[in-house]
Amino acid sequence: MSPRALAAARLLSGAGLAAALLLPAAGPAQAAPPAGPPAADGKKGQELPGMPSVLDPEAEQVTCTHASRERARKQDWSRQRLDLDRLRGHSTGTGVTVALIDTGVAPGAAGLDGRVTAEGEAADDCVGHGTFLAGLIAGTGGDSPRLAGVAPGARILALRGTDPRGLANAGLVADALRQATAAGAEVIAVTVALPRRDAALTDAVAEARRAGAVVLAAATPDPPSRGGTDEIPSRVYWPAGEPGVLTVADMLPGGVRPDGALPTTGIDLAAPGAGVVSGGPRGGGHYLGAGASVATAYAAGAAAVVRAAHPDDSPDAVVRRLTATAYPADIPQLDAYAAVTTVLDDAGAPAGAERAADPVAVRDTSAADRATGRATLFVLVGSAAVLTVLWAAFTLPRARSRGWRPAGARKE
Repeated sequence: MSPRALAAARLLSGAGLAAALLLPAAGPAQAAPPAGPPAADGKKGQELPGMPSVLDPEAEQVTCTHASRERARKQDWSRQRLDLDRLRGHSTGTGVTVALIDTGVAPGAAGLDGRVTAEGEAADDCVGHGTFLAGLIAGTGGDSPRLAGVAPGARILALRGTDPRGLANAGLVADALRQATAAGAEVIAVTVALPRRDAALTDAVAEARRAGAVVLAAATPDPPSRGGTDEIPSRVYWPAGEPGVLTVADMLPGGVRPDGALPTTGIDLAAPGAGVVSGGPRGGGHYLGAGASVATAYAAGAAAVVRAAHPDDSPDAVVRRLTATAYPADIPQLDAYAAVTTVLDDAGAPAGAERAADPVAVRDTSAADRATGRATLFVLVGSAAVLTVLWAAFTLPRARSRGWRPAGARKE
C-alpha cells in the first residue's frame, strides 16, 4: 500500500473508532415502543379468552363462562405499570377487608382460597367477572405469583350487585353497600355502573362513608360487546356521581382512554383497564379483562395497601393520597407505590413538591419516550461527528507536513 493510501486508511479508521466508542451507548438510549396490552387475537401479547362482564341477556338458558384452558406466559403490562413487585415491599394490604360489589366471587378460586367471604348467591359467580376482579385486588396469583393482585394480604367480602347474568340492579347494589357497611369493610368497590340515580343507593353510599369506608366506583359501565359507542351521549353514572365517591376510569398503556370507552365527566383517577390478566371461578387458567370495572379493582387494591400502611388516615385522606400522588395527566393516573411511600404535607400534597396550578397534559407517555430516545441518539451521533472533525483537524496538518508519509517512516 502506498504511503498516501496508508495515511488515508488511518484517517478513516480513526473516525470509525470515534463513532464506535459513542454509538453503542446510543442503542439503549432509544426507547423501544412499549408493548401493547396482551391481545386475544394472538398477534401481539398473550392469546387468552376474554372475561365477559355480562352474559347474553337474550339467551333462553344461562350458560356460565367456561373454564379457561390457557395460562398466561408472562406478567402483563398493567402490573408492570403499577410497579407491584416493588410495592409489596412496603404494603400488601394485610388486615384490610375490601368489599367487592359485582357478580359475586367463587371462594375457592385459584389464588383466593381461604381469603374470600361470600354468602348465598354471592358465592355463585356464573359470569366469572367478580372473581376475575377479586384476583386483581387481592389474589396471590396461585401458581403464577407474578400475576398477584395489588393487595395480596387483604381479604375480599364478595357481594352481588347484579342478577346471575351480570345485569346491574340499583336495589341489589344498595343492599350490598349496606351489607358491606355492616361488616365493617374499610374499602368498598362498586364495579358496576347504573344510568340513573336512586335514592336508596344515595343513602347507602352516604351511610358507608359515615362509617369510615373508602368508596370507589366505576366511572362507566363496561362498553357493550356488540355495537359502537359513538352515538351514546356523555352522562354521569351512579354511584360514581355520588359525593365523596372516588370515580375511576380505564386507560390504555399510553395513558389515554380506549376508543370505545363510554363518555362521561367527573373522573378522579385512571388505572389500567385493557388487556389485563387474571383468573376465573373455575380451573386454573387465565382470562383477559377490560373496562372501568378492571380499573376500579386496581384502584381498590391500591386503597387497601394505603389503608394498611397508613392506618390512622381517614377515608378522605386515603382518597387524597391516591389522587395527589397520581401521575399528572388529563386524568391523573394511579401510582399505587407513590400513594403508599410518599410523605404528604399538611395540605395533603407531596411534601416539598411544587404542584402546578393546572394539570399537566401527558396524553401518551410512549410517544414521549420515543421522542426522548431519538433526541438522545441525535446528540450522541452529533458528538461523534464533532470528535471526528476535531481528530481530523489535529491529524491532517501533521500528515501533510510529513508529505502524507506514515508516522515514523524515513524520508527517502
